[in-house]
Amino acid sequence: MTPGAALHWRALESLYASAPINRMFQSTLSVTAEGRSRIVFQVEPDVFHAAGAAHGTLYFKMLDDAAFYAANSLVTDRFLLTTAFNLHLSKPVRGGTLVAEGHWVSGRRRVLVAESRLIDEEGDEVGRGTGTFMRSRIALSGLPGYSAV
Repeated sequence: MTPGAALHWRALESLYASAPINRMFQSTLSVTAEGRSRIVFQVEPDVFHAAGAAHGTLYFKMLDDAAFYAANSLVTDRFLLTTAFNLHLSKPVRGGTLVAEGHWVSGRRRVLVAESRLIDEEGDEVGRGTGTFMRSRIALSGLPGYSAV
């Protein structure tokens, strides 16, 4: 790993923390290696649907974010955009700590593909996703939250 890569990864973590949507979730992003990310978050009853388990929007958010940041760890100049995301839910989540792990699969130029999986406290996979991400015209350096400080 180059020092520049580490700075880019820390800046992505800062960008995640600065996003207004993430004020709604108790979560922390770590870019753990080139093409890899990890989000640890708490599931509280305020994200439950009427039957007492986490709503699917929570699965999508964390799986999309984990795949997105895994892919964006490879792109140092532009913010990526999700163009498609396939989601598979396999177990209801009724609370606790979850981990979303993302990893890059293919592509580096215009479109990147990344996968993610969601693991509960028992170590069970509760969801899985695959996304495609496209380079945008938005420079990372122009985003206020993108800072390694």
